[in-house]
Amino acid sequence: MVTILLAAVRKTAATRAATATPATVPTASTAPIWLGVLGAVTLAGAFAAVLTFSVRVLSSQGQEAVGGLLSVLAVALVTAMIFWMRRTARTLSAHLRGEVARAAAIGAGALTITAFLSVGREGLETTLFLWTAAKASGQTAAPLAGAAIGIAAAVALCWLLYRRAIHLNVGVFFNRTALALIVIAAGVLAYGLGDLQDAGLLPGQAWIAFDLTPHIDPGSWWASIITGVTELSPKMTVLQVAAWLGYLAIVIPAFVTAGRAPAAAGPASAVPAQATASASAVPAQATASAEPEPAASPTPATERAAAMSATESGPPLVPGRWARLAGSRPWAVAVVLVAVPALAAGATIVALPVGKSAAAAAVTVSKTGCAPEWTSAAGGTQTFTVDNQSGLAGEVDLDNASGAVVGEIETIGPGTSAQLTATLGTGTYTFKCAMGSRPVTASQPVTVTAGPAGQTGTDPSGASTPVAVKPVTVAELTSPNTKYQAYAAAQLTQLAHDVATIGTELRHDDLAAAKRDWLNAQQDWERVGASYDSFGDLGLAVDGLPDGLENGVSDKGFTGLHRLEYGLWHGQPASELVPVAETLNKNVAKVRQNLTSDDLAGDPTQLPIRAHEIIEDALRDHLSGMDDEGGGAAFAETYADTQVDRVVLGYLAPLLDTRQPGLVKTADSELTTLQQALLATRNQEGEWLSLTAASLSQRQHVDAATGQLLETLAAVPDLLEVPPAH
Repeated sequence: MVTILLAAVRKTAATRAATATPATVPTASTAPIWLGVLGAVTLAGAFAAVLTFSVRVLSSQGQEAVGGLLSVLAVALVTAMIFWMRRTARTLSAHLRGEVARAAAIGAGALTITAFLSVGREGLETTLFLWTAAKASGQTAAPLAGAAIGIAAAVALCWLLYRRAIHLNVGVFFNRTALALIVIAAGVLAYGLGDLQDAGLLPGQAWIAFDLTPHIDPGSWWASIITGVTELSPKMTVLQVAAWLGYLAIVIPAFVTAGRAPAAAGPASAVPAQATASASAVPAQATASAEPEPAASPTPATERAAAMSATESGPPLVPGRWARLAGSRPWAVAVVLVAVPALAAGATIVALPVGKSAAAAAVTVSKTGCAPEWTSAAGGTQTFTVDNQSGLAGEVDLDNASGAVVGEIETIGPGTSAQLTATLGTGTYTFKCAMGSRPVTASQPVTVTAGPAGQTGTDPSGASTPVAVKPVTVAELTSPNTKYQAYAAAQLTQLAHDVATIGTELRHDDLAAAKRDWLNAQQDWERVGASYDSFGDLGLAVDGLPDGLENGVSDKGFTGLHRLEYGLWHGQPASELVPVAETLNKNVAKVRQNLTSDDLAGDPTQLPIRAHEIIEDALRDHLSGMDDEGGGAAFAETYADTQVDRVVLGYLAPLLDTRQPGLVKTADSELTTLQQALLATRNQEGEWLSLTAASLSQRQHVDAATGQLLETLAAVPDLLEVPPAH
């Protein structure tokens, strides 16, 4: 855009020179263009400063929410820009040259505003996209360095084009680079949705599609290149992967298809005859060339007509009234365009609450040290910028004297920085850094002698601050998990009995009894608590679905309870289902045998996650109808899930009560509400209704109670997370 504007100014000056007397030949001053560009750059920089400083005053959850929303907005803007450029790249030069010819006839100030508006919009979109891309890569300096290289290359390209060293077909150039931009935008979208999941605005944070961190080093050069190009991370949720693939699957074909449409004839797609006759005309392929082309000697009237005609390719950038006003005051216009954004950003930043809290501190993490710069602190809200120079990914916590975590960064990548916010009261605090497989390192203890009485609540600015939570240890979770294993073993014993009963009924061709006992067996399995396929391949063998199998419901890999369900409710003879029941019985026996292994229920750290995922799994699979193979047992299965969830919460209650009093009591009350809503879906004979047979009011009561319970249970995994130090 800048190249076209500069070339247009020079050509417009040449056109005027052809009609001027030797004593009044105008010079091709490009100063107004550069002043407009400077104003646009100032606007973009001011926008970036406001983004950065305004987000810093938020809590960690607030930062994730804002970052996620801005990432999605950036992707939307860039996507719109991609398709806009696809439509207008061929006529962009004509439109901008016409604007320059029109502005030059008014005055230098109008040229400045034209440049400002032409570059300003793209600058704001670029700033937002770069800000979110930098955040997606861990707020490291690498994206800024990459952007600086790109801008330097663009400046060099601008100069070469202006000097006529090269010619550039704008449409072809953009079409080649747009595909790379689409891939980057897909990664930013995935990252933004992950931020929204971390902030609790979107579900599925624990539904991990893949986690490659145990197998690859995120800080390796090749992993850094992949992350930098695609904005993908080694660990992603199902929602992030689906969004990334979905965006590419929709946008790339739409972009390619949009380019096949023939350009419409008319003023919007071609330069009018008058403009073509003047020196402000452009080649048919919208090449950017700076040297003036041979021109006739138009009269002033012809020149004005050419300027007006050239603008027919699009609406004028500068309204006529403002253009005339600016034309007579070029330097005042330049000062306003440069100073106003800077002053507005400065005033906004000064007014932010960040100035009312304690000053932020910068600390580093190295291979051998943890926050050595932190030697003193004042009471109140503190924001620490943690710079990871260890070369490894890890976790950074700020603990008080009792070991409670008052602030944390759960994952910080190598070579990146992140912010940790906490409210410090009177007491002693220590940073602890657990990077990769290296031993945990700690900073020196720092004592705060004055400040708020506690570490919870809000700071003077009103921003929420992290709750101090005493870390839980594996030893503390072992006893509750052992009790859970004993409970699950009893449910598996009952399941084995019910499956054997189904086999006997099938051998006697009693399908009605088999259907009845299938529901009993399915509820037995739900009460085991094997949520989100947490029992691995054995769990899938007992309760797997045909989704993803090559032959669907006819695939040999489709076994277990849902295979029986499909056969019983789709008219298959009992003789065909006997082998299914026998295979199921063997798989249940294997689960019972391996129950205490880490692949099933042997890992104590998974128990707090299970407390939330049991109900989330019910919402995803049962209440959505996704796992219904004909039995219509969504409400019955969900009721069984509430039973096991109450048991798990009971085992975890002593640990939860010391960290967030009242949470278990609230969850227990909400479990009762959900159970009452579920029981209301039975008919007068006590039989469970299916999702389609239940009334809208019944389904709404169940959904509302489930959503409320999930909000409460979402705190359990965070409260009982075992940090790397333990």
